[in-house]
Amino acid sequence: MTRTAPVPAPKSAGPGRPKDLAKRAAILDAAKRMFVLQGFDGVSMDQIAAEAGVSKLTVYSHFGDKDSLFAEAVRAHCEQGMPTRLFEPDPDVPLRERLTDIGEAFFAMIMTPEAIAGHRILCSPQIATSHMPAMFWEAGPQRVQDAFTALLERRIAAGELEIDDPDRAASHFFTLLKGEPHAQAVFGYCCSGRHDTPQAHIASVVDLFLRAYAVR
Repeated sequence: MTRTAPVPAPKSAGPGRPKDLAKRAAILDAAKRMFVLQGFDGVSMDQIAAEAGVSKLTVYSHFGDKDSLFAEAVRAHCEQGMPTRLFEPDPDVPLRERLTDIGEAFFAMIMTPEAIAGHRILCSPQIATSHMPAMFWEAGPQRVQDAFTALLERRIAAGELEIDDPDRAASHFFTLLKGEPHAQAVFGYCCSGRHDTPQAHIASVVDLFLRAYAVR
């Protein structure tokens, strides 16, 4: 009598199962919207789950806790506005063009209504004295500045720039890009006598940076 081999039972989806990327993206989108509108303390994981159309367990499965979700939302926002490709080494791209591309992406990112609202929240007294500004800085601005510093170091090695402190120079570049336009946007004030376009503002920053650091 021939015996039929037993059919293996289907494998259960264990903890190593790949996460659902669509759900992860939905959670991040919901978190970015709600953190900006209501602040960190004003949003619960339940609310984010409901906004994303997933269970609270799914939110915790992807991100662990609200602090980690906030940090990842900041990182995703910066990656969307300033993708890694902007900092990739490509000696065929002229230095001025690369600096201009980075400047335009950074300026566009920080000047969105969502970014301005988020900046105001981080500067509010109840948040400014918490751990949130440090989390925000490490997840977003620090990542961008580190990537730009690495780009400057490559251009220094190529003989295009002369900079003693690349990290400080990177800080100078982004601070100059924010400048008066970002401060006015944060204050809700837009009636100064200066009427530079964003392109003119960015070009002036790139010119100043190259006058300071380009090899003569």
